[in-house]
Amino acid sequence: MELLLLSNSTAPGRKYLEHALDALVEVLAGRDEVVFVPYALADHDGYTEQVRTALEPLGVRVTGAHTAPDALRGAPAIFVGGGNTFRLLRTLQLSGDLDVIRERVRGGTPYVGSSAGTNLAGPSVRTTNDMPIVQPPSFASLGLVPFQINPHYLDPDPSSTHQGETRERRITEFLEENDVPVLGIREGTWLRRSGETLTLGGISAGARLFRRGAAPAEVASGTDLSELLRITARFDVRQ
Repeated sequence: MELLLLSNSTAPGRKYLEHALDALVEVLAGRDEVVFVPYALADHDGYTEQVRTALEPLGVRVTGAHTAPDALRGAPAIFVGGGNTFRLLRTLQLSGDLDVIRERVRGGTPYVGSSAGTNLAGPSVRTTNDMPIVQPPSFASLGLVPFQINPHYLDPDPSSTHQGETRERRITEFLEENDVPVLGIREGTWLRRSGETLTLGGISAGARLFRRGAAPAEVASGTDLSELLRITARFDVRQ
């Protein structure tokens, strides 16, 4: 599989996708067309046009999945955009396109995900930050990697007066119920999978790896994380 899983699509002071153009060129090498999945936002046409504007300078044509019913079945590459993860997952499950994407990507079609699209790459969306504004048939997603991802990961701020739970607390609660590593990828970082090799890329902010029964571990950008591709996810196993 060829995957590029972005934590975010827009970096401060940069245009849409500008911070990740080199990584996009790499994963899309030899492809001159991308089918974009805009279902995480309500404005499918506007969202697709935003992606078209960003990718056309790379010589890549963009087709919205919503404009052609069978577009995903013949897609040279697939890009699933960010927004609300639950809305995205529900739409793809009900249309049957979730299975189509999984089959295509496992067959070698490059997959780019951003934010919600990155959430979708794991076995479940249980570690998304999003509000469940709609109810999908299940939380099961693409399973393109066997571990969980938390895009937009935010570190606890000891000076904050916010009384709600931190991202770390939420992930810790997930691990109380499930034995699945969670990789919190900070803004400006991404995961790049090529075959059985998985690497953390992007800016020096890096990521944070959470495992059941262990303290969170810092992961530097550039780290080889291929061992995470060999884990077995175990859900609903409170002990």
